[in-house]
Parts: sequence; C-alpha cells; structure tokens
Amino acid sequence: MVNGVIIFLGVLLVAYGLGSFPTGYLIGIWLKGIDIRLVGSGSTGATNVLRTLGRGPGLLVFIIDLGKGIAAIALARSVDHLPFTPPSVDIPSLIAISGLLALVGHSKSVWLGFTGGKSVATSLGILLAMNWVVALAAVAVFTGVVGVTRIVSISSISGAIAVVIAMVVLNEPIPYQLFAVIGGTYVIWRHRSNLNRLLKGTEPKLGQKVTTPPH
Repeated sequence: MVNGVIIFLGVLLVAYGLGSFPTGYLIGIWLKGIDIRLVGSGSTGATNVLRTLGRGPGLLVFIIDLGKGIAAIALARSVDHLPFTPPSVDIPSLIAISGLLALVGHSKSVWLGFTGGKSVATSLGILLAMNWVVALAAVAVFTGVVGVTRIVSISSISGAIAVVIAMVVLNEPIPYQLFAVIGGTYVIWRHRSNLNRLLKGTEPKLGQKVTTPPH
C-alpha cells in the first residue's frame, strides 16, 4: 500500500514538473531576448509565440509542449509494467490525473510564478498518448473551425468540446471521460480573456502579429 502511494504521488509530481517546463518563455528569451509574457496576449503558449516571434519559434514551442503531454502520459502508463508496482495502483486514474497535472503545470508553471500558456498543445500531446482517435477528432474539429474563422482560440475551445464527445462515444474508461470534462473546462476557462476579446471583436486572427502588451 505504501509503495503504491509513493509511486502514485511520484508520477503525479513528475507529470506536473513536465507540464511546468516553460518552453515559450525560454524560447523567447533565448532566440529574441523577449519575455513572451509581456507581449501579445501574455501567454507563453505556441499561439502567442507564433504571433509575436514568428513561425519557427511558434512551431518549436508547439512541438516541445506537445512532447510534454506525451511524456507525462507515457510515464504514468509505464508504471503498469514495473515489477514492483502493487495491484492497488489504478493505472487509468493515474493516467487521467497525470494528464490534468501536466495541463495545470503548463498554465501554472512553478518556474514562472504560476503563469503560463493555455495548455492546448500539451492537451493534444496528452490525448495522443491516451487515445490517438480522440486526438484526431479534436484536431479535425480544430482544423475545420480555424479554417472557417481563422481564430485559434475559438478553434481550441471547439476542439475541447469535441474531446468530451469523442471520449463518451468511444466508451473510454471513466477516468478518461472525467479528464476530458475537467480538462476541457479548464482549457476553456484559460481562454476567458480570448472570449472577452471575441465579444469585443478584437481577437486577432491566425497570422496576425500582435506586439502590444497584454491587458
């Protein structure tokens, strides 16, 4: 029982640590000498990096943040194959909670005073490691909406909703379905400033550079 608790808590701590890695901030400092939190939307995620620093840095941040999500789930899943893991460890629950902590870590990084990005790229990495079919469904919805609106935030929100539907339709384990609901709600909540700008008609479209300080 004690070993199970130690393993569970250890994996969750590492999952949060992976999510907390401040990719966008470091790329901004290393490549351009810019604190990405002080420009554009103030987010450290790939979208704000794309708008303010360009395609190369934006793509690099996206790939690394995607990898953070994949790594967090891969770590949780690997526990099931360790010879000393007790049967009491609920692997689906461990995977789901690890995913949530990676999401929170990305947006509330301990290295950035608990600020960060909107958790979209990290969410996609988590979903790819959980169930690639669900991930593809989210990407399809995101791509379709962004193709019509050219607005990343509303496309991300649409993708989050699609994940919940896909998890239920595919009859994924209950912890995965709960992850989709809680994680999707969290991602939407992280986009509340974008929703305010959408209502005001000031939300920038894909490819539009934003250099003004965040409000």
